[in-house]
Amino acid sequence: MSDAKQTIESGRAVLGIEFGSTRIKAVLVDESHTPIAQGAHEWENRLADGIWTYSPEDIREGLQDCYRSMAEDVRARYGVPVTALAAIGFSGMMHGYMAFDAAGKLLAPFRTWRNTTTGEAAAALTKEFGFNIPQRWSIAHLYQAVLNEEAHVPQIAYLTTLAGYVHWRLTGEKVLGVGEASGMFPIDIRTKDYNQKMVQQFDALLAPRGFGWKLKDILPRVLPAGAHAGTLTAEGAALLDVTGNLCAGIPLCPPEGDAGTGMAATNSVAVRTGNVSAGTSVFAMVVLEEEPKAVHEEIDLVTTPAGDAVAMVHCNNCTSDLNAWVGLFREFAQAFGVEADTDALFATLYGRALEGEKDCGGLVAYNYFSGEPVTGLDGGRPMFVRRPDAKLSLANFMRTHLYAALATLKIGCDILFKEEEVKVDTLYGHGGLFKTEGVGQGILAAAMNAPVSVMDTAGEGGPWGMALLASYMVRKDAGETLAHYLADRVFGGARGTVMQPDPEDVRGFDAYIARYKAVLGAEAEAVLALPL
Repeated sequence: MSDAKQTIESGRAVLGIEFGSTRIKAVLVDESHTPIAQGAHEWENRLADGIWTYSPEDIREGLQDCYRSMAEDVRARYGVPVTALAAIGFSGMMHGYMAFDAAGKLLAPFRTWRNTTTGEAAAALTKEFGFNIPQRWSIAHLYQAVLNEEAHVPQIAYLTTLAGYVHWRLTGEKVLGVGEASGMFPIDIRTKDYNQKMVQQFDALLAPRGFGWKLKDILPRVLPAGAHAGTLTAEGAALLDVTGNLCAGIPLCPPEGDAGTGMAATNSVAVRTGNVSAGTSVFAMVVLEEEPKAVHEEIDLVTTPAGDAVAMVHCNNCTSDLNAWVGLFREFAQAFGVEADTDALFATLYGRALEGEKDCGGLVAYNYFSGEPVTGLDGGRPMFVRRPDAKLSLANFMRTHLYAALATLKIGCDILFKEEEVKVDTLYGHGGLFKTEGVGQGILAAAMNAPVSVMDTAGEGGPWGMALLASYMVRKDAGETLAHYLADRVFGGARGTVMQPDPEDVRGFDAYIARYKAVLGAEAEAVLALPL
């Protein structure tokens, strides 16, 4: 404790803050990358006029409350205020659309990754570029606004993501880390910058419309991991810490997306490593030896924070429906006067799933709170279906919903592993799905038919990964790569567990997926029959 206190008082601690879908979380680390304090703020996106969004006030208040929570944790633990830091890094949900005019005014409500309203634009750009452009990417949102002839488009002076916006407000710098930028517009792996040929193609598409800007004028500047990305301004310090204790001048690393921080937090930035982040959404990332042979709409090509090629399968939905069912069981217990501990409730229900039939015994569930481009759905309705002769047991029911949380991911990853024959030595799992030991990990191993490792540090998550990237900026040696820094300095003594795929579980999940695909039409009909 005395060492941590001294680290904080001397300004040698590093802070990572990540804006997730349901929580904004801060992690403060010491010089050995060990968390010494943390803070959090709960928030929730809202559906306004058909758009999933957070307001600028939500962002500002959430940022301030999260930082306040961290600073209070420091004071409670060590009895000192936070006045200086060695470095800060911000990360957030990737993709989305935040467009500003020359005066810095937000021109349209923030459109998050969760929106699936850009199908026309995404399809047109994919065809134009010969490169998959997912619906949630910033360039798809921009082109859809152009196609829709939205009035604000001619006024755009800057386009960025949530992480880029927060970084800009605190430093004045319009930059992004290359991993986050790769979710705005395709990156050229050789130059670690936007693909210039595709930039020119996009400008040519827009030329007849006579806008007063070109794409390069409005996109953030791209920076690799380790680069200095500005310093905290006096205005930024006052915005972040309303108490006025925090001093200006702190260096910031390039803002990254939650995919990049997940890679850092799981030591999966080297070739043939991969990770799966499973929370509100779920995505798998595999660092490639070579780019895929074909264009697949189910697979995104992004980069590591260092700019190396990554295949990404991203699904909008993961644990929200599963959590809702657990909440229902909690309510049932309360009706009998039983107050169940949250961790115990999840552990009990998840553990029961291991007793279920390998193929879930004829049950099938869809966890779609929103649309899911991997399966071609623009909207979603959570749904549970079973044959009349299926065995409706608690074990089968819970196993079904755990399978459902990963089903769409499996559909996309089957293309990656079976069709493209991409090789991965180990997948690292992190996120809430893996908190109950051996359950989510084993089911993911079955879904991917690959070894899955969950390290002791997996629970630290994205904000810790962001703190690692900020630490790398200020503590790396000359010429030291991010992969070597993480492997040697951060994870050298890390412990964890590895689970090999159980062949019977693999066959059971494959059988479940066949049933899942067969019933997808009913899910599509439910979207039409139950409009929002």
